[in-house]
Amino acid sequence: MLQRYLPILEWGRSYNREVLASDLMAAVIVTIMLIPQSLAYAMLAGLPPVVGLYASILPLVAYALFGTSRTLAVGPVAVISLMTASAAGAVAAPGTPAYAEAAVMLAALSGVMLVVLGLLRLGFLANLLSHPVISGFISASGVLIATSQLKHILGIKAGGETWPEMLAALGRALGDTNPYTLAIGVPGLAFLFWVRKGLKPLLERLGLSPRAADMSAKAGPVLAVAVSILAVIGFGLEARGVAVVGAIPQGLPPLALPSFDPGLIAALWVPALLISVIGFVESVSVAQTLAAKRRQRIAPDQELIGLGAANLAAALSGGYPVTGGFARSVVNFDAGAQTPAAGAFTAVGIALASLLLTPLLFHLPNATLAATIIVAVLSLVDLKTPRLLWAYSKADFAAHAATIAVTLLAGVELGVIAGVVVGLLLYLWRASRPHAAIVGRVPGTEHFRNVARHKVITLPHVLTIRVDESLTYLNARWLEEYVLEQVAERPQLRHLVLMASAVNAIDASGLESLEAINHRLADSGVRLHLSEVKAPVMDGLKRSPFLDQLTGKVFLSQDQAFAELADDDGAPPPAADVLEARGLI
Repeated sequence: MLQRYLPILEWGRSYNREVLASDLMAAVIVTIMLIPQSLAYAMLAGLPPVVGLYASILPLVAYALFGTSRTLAVGPVAVISLMTASAAGAVAAPGTPAYAEAAVMLAALSGVMLVVLGLLRLGFLANLLSHPVISGFISASGVLIATSQLKHILGIKAGGETWPEMLAALGRALGDTNPYTLAIGVPGLAFLFWVRKGLKPLLERLGLSPRAADMSAKAGPVLAVAVSILAVIGFGLEARGVAVVGAIPQGLPPLALPSFDPGLIAALWVPALLISVIGFVESVSVAQTLAAKRRQRIAPDQELIGLGAANLAAALSGGYPVTGGFARSVVNFDAGAQTPAAGAFTAVGIALASLLLTPLLFHLPNATLAATIIVAVLSLVDLKTPRLLWAYSKADFAAHAATIAVTLLAGVELGVIAGVVVGLLLYLWRASRPHAAIVGRVPGTEHFRNVARHKVITLPHVLTIRVDESLTYLNARWLEEYVLEQVAERPQLRHLVLMASAVNAIDASGLESLEAINHRLADSGVRLHLSEVKAPVMDGLKRSPFLDQLTGKVFLSQDQAFAELADDDGAPPPAADVLEARGLI
């Protein structure tokens, strides 16, 4: 039991020097990558840059103790930072103590919710967010985030919560663009975009091994940070209006309990729930993808506890909500991380940076951090999925498009809610109109297929309907109407067979409809039969009076039903040559 809730007790037994060396190497690389990212994402969340460092220390240690993924790297991420800014900005002005308190409260509430969900084993609730909804939300969030950072690239003041508001504010302030800030931001953007594609091949041509070149390319943002700091100092750009990070408190994060203000909790619990679900889905998706590459496994319910512990640690150390990040987790994986201890070592590296390096970041331009964010989030914008969804499923495309539209036009929280609502409505609509097919026997076989798609054998006095969905309150009335409509069109009909091979469950409403169908058919002189009923469904039917009232039989196979009912049409049996011509003998 203890090992289940503390996975460190499992992987810690086999920890050795070789694994330690791999984890330390991965930690060094991820630390170099995480320092500028943490500062940038804190700025995106509307918080002082140092808060990003605080959110990258204790949360990593907590996840190392309670998480099950060997390579997931936890910390601030772009989408959660945007959601934090949206939620905290609704209760306080950015830059105020109340705003920072709201961010801490979001981390605390998210941590509690995730832990409770994990203890209750409710990880399946994340399935309410379908892939089209998640993809649409992340793509729209990427557009919002990139747009929100353009003001730092241009050196202007522009606000807005929605995409139209942001674009309008940028347009109004475009004439105030600071050319020196632009001279920092645009080359920084170009360099960081080039680093993603061009630096690795260049380093390989210079003689570095592919792995060394790849790891060096991941550290490209650090070079951008160093060069931009030197440019600000060397050319005195701060005096020319270039905004810089300024003084960053030196030292470890302060430990304190979050506020227990009931009013603040009431205002933030819904955004905290959305942050929890989005963070969990994103984190688990990354963790499962990386675990599959090494034939490892993760426990989703324990992941809830691990992420919850990480968020509680963030709240206790003055941070804000965190989750597993895709980019840094991939870097962690490629760098050779073997256990969650790599995350703990990364936390040590961030702590040392907080103690020793923060004075060096005083002259870091906000434009460089903005460029780092833009390059990171534009990779989240998925332009292929809409086209694929349109070709494959118009309903899923509708959920995807609705999520994008509402997120861009109304904000991130409403975007998530709209995606969930549209997804559920589409599911209910599909479940209320299940696929059903009239089937016949394929000549020379025992298989039964849709008469509209295959050349099959049918009988005028026997109708077989295959229902490809469980019978529930959502579709019970539809099935009743469909069956009676088909029967009304066939005056010669004597037997109706419901082929239940795809029916996994029948609820009380479904049972009531079956009883109604049985009685209505009996009044018309038609007998109702069932075939290929699954054992769990049959167990349920046996606990009801339905089988005693059934006018027909329950057949083990559809072929058996077809063969037995072939000569029971209320007329003299056909001659043998007729049966043979029909393919029945």
